[in-house]
Order: sequence, then C-alpha cells, then structure tokens
Amino acid sequence: MDFEPLIERKRRRFEELESEISSPGLFDNAPHAREVLREHGSTKDLLESWGRLAKARRELEENRELSSSDDKEMAALAHEEIDRIEPEIPLLERALQVSLLPPEPDEDRDAIVEIRAGTGGTEAALFAADLHRMYCRYADSLGLKVEELESSPADLGGLREIIFRISGTSVFRRFRYESGVHRVQRVPATEAQGRIHTSTATVAVLPEAEEVDIEIKPEDLRIEVCRAGGPGGQGVNTTDSAVQVMHIPTGRIVRCQDGRSQQKNKEAAIKIMRSRLLEDKRREEEEKYSAHRRSLIGGGGREEKIRTYNFAENRVTDHRIKLSLYSLDRFLEGDIGGLVEALQVSDIEQRLKDSGIV
Repeated sequence: MDFEPLIERKRRRFEELESEISSPGLFDNAPHAREVLREHGSTKDLLESWGRLAKARRELEENRELSSSDDKEMAALAHEEIDRIEPEIPLLERALQVSLLPPEPDEDRDAIVEIRAGTGGTEAALFAADLHRMYCRYADSLGLKVEELESSPADLGGLREIIFRISGTSVFRRFRYESGVHRVQRVPATEAQGRIHTSTATVAVLPEAEEVDIEIKPEDLRIEVCRAGGPGGQGVNTTDSAVQVMHIPTGRIVRCQDGRSQQKNKEAAIKIMRSRLLEDKRREEEEKYSAHRRSLIGGGGREEKIRTYNFAENRVTDHRIKLSLYSLDRFLEGDIGGLVEALQVSDIEQRLKDSGIV
C-alpha cells in the first residue's frame, strides 16, 4: 500500500494542530483542548513512525547499491547492514499501520468496574471477591488508583456485587477486555466429596463518563434517601446516608450506601449512572453503524463467556483468542499483563484487517 498520500494529509493536519495548540484560547474549552492534545500526540507518533520507516528504506536501498561494489570490504559491510535492516522493515511497517488506525473511543479514560456473582451461590460470591482482588493487585502494579464506590457482601463470604473506579493513565485501554462472563472450575472448601464445581461472575468495565458526554437534567432524576443496611453496630447504620438514584427516562436505578455521608453517596451514584448511560449510548451507536462485531474480541457483552479459571490444572483460558496460560496462581495475584497484551494484539490485528490498511 502507498502510504505517501495518507502521510501528506497527516503532515498538513499536524501543522494545523501545532497552530491550534499555540492559540492562547485553547483551554477555554477543556474537552476540545484534550481532544486537540490527544490528536496532536497521536499524529506526532505517526509521523515519527513514518520517518523511521522511510530512513530504513533509504538505508536499505543505499546498501543494496554498495553491495555490488568492486571494493570487497565495502561490499561486505553493505551486506552486514542489509542483514540488519531487512528484518526491521516489516516491524516498522506494522508500527506505521497501527499508528494509522483511528484511536478507539474512550481508551484513555478512567474506568468504572462492576463485578457481580453469577451462578453458583456462595462459590460465585467468593469468586467475585477473587476477581476484585485480582484487578486491585493488577492496578496497583501499574500505579493506578482504585476507589470503591459500592459493595454488597454475601452472607457466607465473598461479594454479591462490587462497583469500583480505577483512575490513572490509559485505564480503559487496559481493562476494557475484561467485560463478560468469567467462569471458575474448582473444588469448594465445603465440598466433602472433592467434586469440582463450576461457578460464574460477570464483569462490566465502563469508561468513566464526564458531564459533557452525558447531560443529566435534574428533573430527570428521582433521588431517594434511606437508612443504609449493614451489620449491627457499624457507623453505616447510624445515619440516613444511603442514596438511590433513578434516571426517569430510562428507568435505570443506582443505589449507593458505602460512603458515610449522604452527599458522597449521591455523587458516587450519579457518577455510576452517567457511565452506564454513556455505555448505553455507545452500544446503540455500535449497533446502528457497525456492520459486524469483531470476531476475536467480541463486544464484551455479559452474555459472552470470555474466560475460564481451572484450579485443578492451574490454568486460565481466554476463549476469545484461544490462549491458555498455566499460571493461574500468579494470574489471580494480579499478574494478568501478558494476557491483556495478547488481547490488545489480537484486537489490533482485527482492526487492521477490517480497516483495509493491511
């Protein structure tokens, strides 16, 4: 594929972005400024990728000419350079192709993560708690911040549900592939016969919405305050701090009670509500404009069984890319980066194929 016309358009666009960044009024509109800076950075990376590829191609051509020189020493050096440069060209071409892909929506945002116990009773609740711990450890290894927004402990241990926010750099880009049904196969502690049980938990990862993304009118919200539930004697029981928010046009309901203050619970509930409404909007747009879904990654819908955690074999299998790792013990301790990278690579390969760039 001839990249020159695309690169030339990107060069002209980069000049426009440079001019816009130098404008004194850029930050009068914060969302627009963020978008300009993001596009400026990605365009700069693209032009640098093209520069490296063009340089390597020039050097390869020059050394091919020198390799036929009558000067044997010069020809030998040229052959060495050819052997060095030739393997680099496909890698540089692939880096350029990836840079040409449009950025995924919301990839640089923070994320709201919702984990819910599925089928399996107590074992499902324990597994939901295991997933929460796994994500917290992974986030901690990346220097990301985790903030719990709402949780519902199960009576016999584990979690019926937990909602938390992860903030930092490129959070949604890393966690987006976790949405779906997670299945665990293991022997519960209460199983006297040693039989393996299968349980599930669902994970939903939503890009955190901002006020400019979703406008929620005050008259569209019904906010109710009630006494928080919890074990007797805890401070959570002493005030009417639990908040339930209903978005009247959609009927969506969010309830928060973990915070000690009514105001914090209200803010957390509206934050979760805004992110869920943004996800609804994004999903509607995908269904409206997308001809087909990705074959490898899928849409992250909760109906999709994306991963199996098999304790007997110390194995974790991601069904979307048909990859099995025999390090489940380390995986549950937060060492999930390798699988995340494999999912990202598969996603990029599919996007390149769909885009026609390759």
